[in-house]
Amino acid sequence: MKKFLGAALVFLAACNTPSPHFRGAEVTRITVQGSTFDVRRRGRLAEAIRVNPQYAPRLGAVARRAETAIEQVTGCPVRELRGDAAVVLGILKCGQPDDLARIRQGPQRAVPICDRNPLGPPGCD
Repeated sequence: MKKFLGAALVFLAACNTPSPHFRGAEVTRITVQGSTFDVRRRGRLAEAIRVNPQYAPRLGAVARRAETAIEQVTGCPVRELRGDAAVVLGILKCGQPDDLARIRQGPQRAVPICDRNPLGPPGCD
């Protein structure tokens, strides 16, 4: 029983843990059309981890929401998406000469999460 409980705690603790490439990156939680994501960016890559429970989410719908979340948090269009219904990796297209259009900011509001990162982004005391 103790082994099962220990294993369950390990799995639950890893629900929104970033991949190694994104460790230490600032995280922003954003909700798009009922899906809530923790979005992190490092260079030309962004990672969106879906943190809310959804019954049998389909990758197509979740991927479109993750793309919107990444674009709103980073301000850059997404060139390509990879991943599954829980973790989506976006390859960004920032600073390209043909990228003159700004990403439309929708009614969702992105709020930095200060308590997740011990170093925290600037302004998190």
